[in-house]
Amino acid sequence: MNRREFLLSGVAALVISSPAAAQMQDHSKHGMDMPGMSPGDGKTAVPAASPVLPEGAPLRDLPRLANRASGPGRFEADLTAKPAIARFAGGVETPILAYDDETPGPLIEVTEGDKVTIRFANHIPGEETTIHWHGMPVPAEQDGNPMDPVASGADRLYAFELPEGSAGSCWYHPHPHGRTAEQVYRGLAGALIVKPRQDPIPAAYGDTPLFFTDLRLASDGSIPPNTMADLMNGRVGDHVLVNGQKKPVLTLPAGSRRRFRLFNASNGRFLRLTFGTAPITLIGSDGGLLEAPVPGLRVIDLAPAERAEVVVAFDQPGQVVLRTEDVDHGWMGPGRPDTAADLMTIDVTADRAETAPALPAKLRRIADLGPPVATRRLEFTETMSMGEGGMKMGFLINGASFDMNRVDVVAKAGQTELWEIANLADMDHPFHLHGTQFQPVETERDGRVSKAPYRAWKDTINVARGETVRLLVRQEQPGLRMYHCHILEHEQLGMMGVVEVRA
Repeated sequence: MNRREFLLSGVAALVISSPAAAQMQDHSKHGMDMPGMSPGDGKTAVPAASPVLPEGAPLRDLPRLANRASGPGRFEADLTAKPAIARFAGGVETPILAYDDETPGPLIEVTEGDKVTIRFANHIPGEETTIHWHGMPVPAEQDGNPMDPVASGADRLYAFELPEGSAGSCWYHPHPHGRTAEQVYRGLAGALIVKPRQDPIPAAYGDTPLFFTDLRLASDGSIPPNTMADLMNGRVGDHVLVNGQKKPVLTLPAGSRRRFRLFNASNGRFLRLTFGTAPITLIGSDGGLLEAPVPGLRVIDLAPAERAEVVVAFDQPGQVVLRTEDVDHGWMGPGRPDTAADLMTIDVTADRAETAPALPAKLRRIADLGPPVATRRLEFTETMSMGEGGMKMGFLINGASFDMNRVDVVAKAGQTELWEIANLADMDHPFHLHGTQFQPVETERDGRVSKAPYRAWKDTINVARGETVRLLVRQEQPGLRMYHCHILEHEQLGMMGVVEVRA
């Protein structure tokens, strides 16, 4: 009997298999019963109405983390994670976790070549945390992985130098063992932009980050814990916020060309972004600019943790709505939500923008990693079986659940490898690799192989159900690195591994 047959059989009880069971016990220490279940009765709780969020405010700029360095080429700052109060809805206070009292956290803007020093303080009562510098080529001991936690009440100095060629739209978020999903959906995530020394994109296009987060509020304004459906499918909330706002408005003159940096910082929501009839030109991916613009697009797909840079043309006066279309990435059980939503309005006025320079035909050169000297195969599976007390489930890579005391892959620094990520499960799983950017080579489904349409640097890529994705990977710095599904609930329930990079 397969997974879907189990679900359709109407089995009421569900037991998360080890080591996920230990994480569920850890949740209970933080005041969480079995998510989505009423204590003691085994029945699914009926959610009350969510508070109404205000809409239509001007799109706000993300607050910036202040650089206290006195000279060029350095970025020095302090950053604190702690409880805070947000007011998403009028008259309702929501307890959250925040970086420097902000959610999203403050924008960190640095330049390739900078020496970065950030003193991080963990003021979250009773919880370890870390900062993972997602997408950044930092040394392993600075990566914020689960093996290097910052205890509650402690601080930690993160220090690294950004190499040339590392410009891109990165972000930062927690990565503690067993608590990542909760800390992110409670508010801990922020944008980190690494600027190039010379930017080929015309300055007249601006540079606007759009940081998408997912929010669910209970009737009292609190953020409820994950339900069983969230653990199985990834958390999908009731609201998609843009820079912390519900359906903000950006006003631009007709004829504008606007550069947007798009960040999917949600736990489990897939985005299928469209600006209506406004044409989109893709100029960058997770790891920065492409070699050449890709014009004429209508949709940008972003799995959880993916980023993209686009230029959108707003030629005629009127309103343009940025929205996400419904995405079916596979769903366990009944009640798959309709994920379509309007996200933001661009109010294009009758005023005419000054004619901006055209995009250059060549944006940069992306290095050829050369032929691989080794091939790895990672298989993503979801398992279910009947056992004592009900159904057991697991999220596995190569048949194993995450153990941070086990090394799953041994690689050599500076050596190019071909990684095959095969999704044998019934759901899409976005794959993320720490410590480096990889180059997608091809995808295979039902025996048909499709070559990557262009060369790009990425650190996260969606692997659709039934699909195999092949990547060229080269780690440059030794140490322990993580790879995992970036549906954070799946990562937390076992879909993660450790690669040891040796010098």
